Amino acid sequence: MKQTELITAQKPIVAIIGPTAIGKSRIGIEVAKILHTELLTADSCQVYRGMDIGTDKPTLQERHGIPHQLIDLVDPDQSFNVGDFRRHAIQEITRLHRQGLLPLVVGGTGLYIRALLRGLCPGPPANWSIRQALTQEASERGWSFLHEKLQHVDPDLAQRLHPNDQPKVLRALEVYETLGIPFSQVQQQHQFQESPYPFLLIGLTMERQTLYRRIETRVEWEIEKGLVQETQQLLQQGYARTLGSMKGLGYRQFSGYLEGEYSYEEAVRLLKRDTRHFAKRQMTWFRKEPGIQWITLEEPDIPTQATKRIVQMINDFLCTFNTSHTTPAQVIPDKVKTC
Repeated sequence: MKQTELITAQKPIVAIIGPTAIGKSRIGIEVAKILHTELLTADSCQVYRGMDIGTDKPTLQERHGIPHQLIDLVDPDQSFNVGDFRRHAIQEITRLHRQGLLPLVVGGTGLYIRALLRGLCPGPPANWSIRQALTQEASERGWSFLHEKLQHVDPDLAQRLHPNDQPKVLRALEVYETLGIPFSQVQQQHQFQESPYPFLLIGLTMERQTLYRRIETRVEWEIEKGLVQETQQLLQQGYARTLGSMKGLGYRQFSGYLEGEYSYEEAVRLLKRDTRHFAKRQMTWFRKEPGIQWITLEEPDIPTQATKRIVQMINDFLCTFNTSHTTPAQVIPDKVKTC
């Protein structure tokens, strides 16, 4: 365990997770107001500067004075992985604990949440010769060929990875060719059981058709706010479509439209379809995550009712935490503490 983890090993954190468009950010802000704390974003797309509309990054006005950390960390052409996220997150959690605040993590990137709460599966270091050979193979035969290759050597992991998730497909094949065993087997042996913090993990869900309607509304709102113009600006700044950041939802579909591959209407259709598929994959991941306490959201009064329930769950969790530790946690706001 690293030094930063030792400092905070007996202090808790709370995480709120759920699929895209379910309303995590708005609910997280309301909870953070009551806790008098900051919001730590676990989103693999919001880490990129200049990618705001397509990642649904809340504006300063929408944040209602709640500091948002772990966003705008790198430029779109800079690499950023789960290890980078975990390192940044631990630094912020350590700072908040030292200030007597309860860290509130909110996001939909399941791997980021898992690595933070349960530890990071180490795996072998990067093998650049293998990675270069695989990249060359992809340039000649297409990235879909690499995903098919992964299906043969690691079908369990291939089933969980989208063919367009190039960094993870590449890493999985690299690990297999380095160790001779599937990366999913390495992960299973690790089992993500190195929890540096006691944590409460809250999952948000809702009826599928309701979520899909919210996704439709989200996409239309992003377009109205200027998603096409934002994508065009990124391309004009020299950020290539081949970058991992530019393969995110919205940017990928509208890059194709802007370069004349299909119509505007087709780009909108693809974005709505791909966002629905993404939400489904997120829920598949979350359902396999142990220890989630689920809340089913119902419209129209989602933020108010969900906030009340979550605050009560946090209160119960912190009361239980206090009774099981000889040293009280200095992270419970008086407004929340009722035990």
